Amino acid sequence: MARARDQDACPGALQLHRAADGALARVRLPGGMVAPRQLEALAHAAMRFGSPAMELTSRGNIQIRGIDDDEAAQGLADAVADAGLLPSPTHERVRNIVASPLSGRLGGRADVREWVSLLDAAICADPALAALPGRFWFSLDDGTGDVSGLGADVGAHALGDTVALLLAGRDTGVRMSPSEVVPTLVSIAGRFAEIRQNAWRISELADPSALIGGLAPSEEAGTTWPAVTRPPVGWLTQDDGRIALGGAVPLGVLQARVAEYLAAVDAPLVVTPWRSVLVCDLEDGVADTALRVLAPMGLVFDDTSPWLDVSACTGRPGCERSAADVRADAARAVNDIADVHRHFVGCERACGSPPHGQVLIATEDGYVLRTPPP
Repeated sequence: MARARDQDACPGALQLHRAADGALARVRLPGGMVAPRQLEALAHAAMRFGSPAMELTSRGNIQIRGIDDDEAAQGLADAVADAGLLPSPTHERVRNIVASPLSGRLGGRADVREWVSLLDAAICADPALAALPGRFWFSLDDGTGDVSGLGADVGAHALGDTVALLLAGRDTGVRMSPSEVVPTLVSIAGRFAEIRQNAWRISELADPSALIGGLAPSEEAGTTWPAVTRPPVGWLTQDDGRIALGGAVPLGVLQARVAEYLAAVDAPLVVTPWRSVLVCDLEDGVADTALRVLAPMGLVFDDTSPWLDVSACTGRPGCERSAADVRADAARAVNDIADVHRHFVGCERACGSPPHGQVLIATEDGYVLRTPPP
């Protein structure tokens, strides 16, 4: 794809995006992992400096909208930094790491949580990677196949004793040891930063395999994984016998007040790429109490809920490009019978679209189905 400019306009906590409802900040949460005090800090910051309707993104990050002026923008940035969520001002937009959200707790062939922290530190330590586009992202799959199908630019997929190297969601045939994962992914990201010209994603390169360099494939290349579109929800028994509660957030809008209650459980939290939240490592009694409190607040713990099969971009009034209030339309259509995931968008940009399912684009004459699928 030909680009007119070499850098995208993806927002961060410092570089904001001007939207119709005010400025928008995006706080990166590598691996979706966020401590209770950090989520509480973001909730307080959203209520003080922007809109209390926080947004969960398809890469497991949190957005805060409605930031009215420079003073509020600075206050939000200070709050994010004070919460420990801004380790590198120069790299804050490029800390895009998705990881298997239940890794180390339920199933999988490897615990990738340490890889997340090591990869994040390595990205921030490399000055050259500050030049990566804000849309470039990494994936770390524990072998369950839940995030490899999302098509990240460069990824690692645990196979057991070895790890597969992925480019644009495809197995390159290169195998790594667990200790090689972080340096290999960082090296490939560095090569992309050097050669990308106007490309924002690896899939836009004429020959992505050139990024592999001297790494020799030992297995057949080309394997892909099906895209997961539904989050893990409900009462999830971890391998250690403790409980993880998976709560889907309808249309990805997490009210700050609900976030405060999630934080009050005082347990590890994970924001998933499917706009849900996991509350982990709970004893049965605590999990039961938390479920009784959180379910009436709008979080979805029922794995048969139709809310799991519908999503939407921001739409009106937040986005000036949108032709409709797509969230309202998606909410009205949630109980319509459908056998695929449906994503409602306000314009052809189709922000936040999942890799599979239907993308319904708003027009002045109603919705049209985008074809071909992404």
